[in-house]
Amino acid sequence: MIISRQKEFNDILQMLSEKNIFIIGCGKCAKKQRVGGEPEVQDMKKKLEASGKNITGWTVLSSACSIASWNDVLSQNPGINKSDALLVMSCGGGVSVISGFAGLQVYPALDTGSLGGVCCNEVVTEQCGMCGDCTIWLYGGICPVIQCAKSLLNGPCGGAVEGKCEVDERLCAWDKIFERLKKLGKLENIENIHEPKDHMKKTRVKKT
Repeated sequence: MIISRQKEFNDILQMLSEKNIFIIGCGKCAKKQRVGGEPEVQDMKKKLEASGKNITGWTVLSSACSIASWNDVLSQNPGINKSDALLVMSCGGGVSVISGFAGLQVYPALDTGSLGGVCCNEVVTEQCGMCGDCTIWLYGGICPVIQCAKSLLNGPCGGAVEGKCEVDERLCAWDKIFERLKKLGKLENIENIHEPKDHMKKTRVKKT
């Protein structure tokens, strides 16, 4: 699941210079997180109309980042052809895909943060840094690239206070890694020095 959050409404208004707007939501990740499903799209419609925008229509695609046919989207949503711009309430992947087809200015209503997931109906955030060089097993299943504010691969920085990061007061990822490895009987993993990430692997993943 791609983790996103809705932009501040004033920031969205500053982006939208056009008058006639069509809103597109996403029925997958954004819906699950309640940032781009039907209720959020309807709420955005009301706010934009109250701010003087003309909303030519709206829809919630089953998945904004996976569109089988843009012609089908157009045929089911004639309001798109009456709009000057699209406001997409999905992750950056959905915005990019729609931008490639639409032939219109496309604006993002959300900020994309990280790759997360769902466990027991609970959305868990910042689970993967999408580095293209996964070594998460060395850290007990906790990704230091995304969960450590400094993305440290070889132990904590020493700046944590009472188990909280000095950067943004999140729980220290390396405290969690230590406890997880201790539970798994794999504390020897901490003693190994890990090489820096091979960022070329991320490039190769993108090309495949």
